[in-house]
Amino acid sequence: MAASIVGPGLLGLSLTLPLSATLSDAASAKTRHAVAKAKAAPVKASASKSRAAKTAASGKAAATGKAAAKLHAAEPPKPAPSDLRAAEAAPADDALQTAELADMMAEAAPAPGSQPAGWLVTIRGNVIVAPNFPGAKDYGFIAYPSLSFRRTDDPEAFKAPDDGISFALFGDSRWSVGVVGRYQPGRYRQDDRSLFGVHDAKWAAEPGLFGEFWPLADTLRLRGELRYGFNGYSGFVGNLSMDYVQRLGKFTLAAGPRLAFAGGEYMDAYFGVSRQDALWNGLVTPYKAEAGVKSIGVAASATYQWNDQWATTVRGAYDRLVGSAADSPITRNLGSRDQFTVGASASYSFQLGGGGWRR
Repeated sequence: MAASIVGPGLLGLSLTLPLSATLSDAASAKTRHAVAKAKAAPVKASASKSRAAKTAASGKAAATGKAAAKLHAAEPPKPAPSDLRAAEAAPADDALQTAELADMMAEAAPAPGSQPAGWLVTIRGNVIVAPNFPGAKDYGFIAYPSLSFRRTDDPEAFKAPDDGISFALFGDSRWSVGVVGRYQPGRYRQDDRSLFGVHDAKWAAEPGLFGEFWPLADTLRLRGELRYGFNGYSGFVGNLSMDYVQRLGKFTLAAGPRLAFAGGEYMDAYFGVSRQDALWNGLVTPYKAEAGVKSIGVAASATYQWNDQWATTVRGAYDRLVGSAADSPITRNLGSRDQFTVGASASYSFQLGGGGWRR
C-alpha cells in the first residue's frame, strides 16, 4: 500500500479509508477464492467419481467380454446339416463294416471241432488159438501186434478182427479203396511130427488192395481183398466177407459169412504133395492142388469200448476147407477140413496232432 502523510485530520481519514478498502478487498478476494475452491471441490469429486465409474464400467464390460469369449470358446460348434447327415450315416457304416469283418474272421477261423486234422493211431495186441497150419488138426497159441491209423476228422469205421491191416486211400463213409497187407505163417516139419518128410512151406508176406462197401450205412458191410504173396510162394490170394454190424451202447457186435480163394502157387505150396514127399511119408500120396476157392465159413466178434482210448474184443470163426484144399492128402490124412479160430485183443488209441477225434 502507498500513503503520503499530509496532516492529522483528513489525511488520517484518507489514510484510513484506502487501507480498509484494501483490507476489505483482500478479504473479499480470499472469500471468493474459498467459495470458488469449495464449489470446485464437488465438481472435482464428481468428475473423479465419474471417472471411477467409467473405469469400473469399462472393467466390468471387459470382464463380461472375456467371460463371454471363454463361454463361446467352450461351447462346441454347431454342426452343419450335411455334417449331421454324415454323422447319422456313420454308425450304420461302422456296423456294416464290423459285420463284414466278423464274417471274414468267421470264415478264416476254424469252426469248433474242425481244427486241422491229425492222426489217430491204434496199437492192438492180439492172441489167438488157431490151426498150426492151413488144414491142420492140431492147434497152437499165437500172439502178435497190429497197427491201424486214421484221420481224426474221420468217424471210426467198423473193422473185423480177421481183416488184413489196411489203409483207405479213397472213399467216404459208404465206400473205400486202399492198400492192405497180411502175414501168412509157414508150415515146418519140426513143428508137427506128422509132417515128417513133407516139404516146408515158408512164411509169406501178402501186400495188396482192398475194397469196401456199405449197402446199409453202418449196418451191412461188404469187403474184398486181393493180395500177392512173397517169400513162401508167389501168387494171388484173396478174401470176400460180409458183416452185419450192430452197435448197442458201448458194445459193437458183428457176424457174417467168409470166403477165401487162392491161386495155384499158394494151393500147391500148402496142399500139394510131391513124389519126394510121398516117398518120405507113407501117409500121403502125390497130389497137385489147383487154384480156386479154399474155404467158406463164418466169423463173429464183440467189442467193448471202455473209453476213447481203450477197447477189448473177443472173436471166433469157423472155416470149412473145400475144393483142392479139402481133397489134399495133407488135409484128409494129416489134418482136418474143419478149421476153428478163437481169440481176444486189447487196443489203445492215441492222437498225433490236430483236433479231437470222433467216434
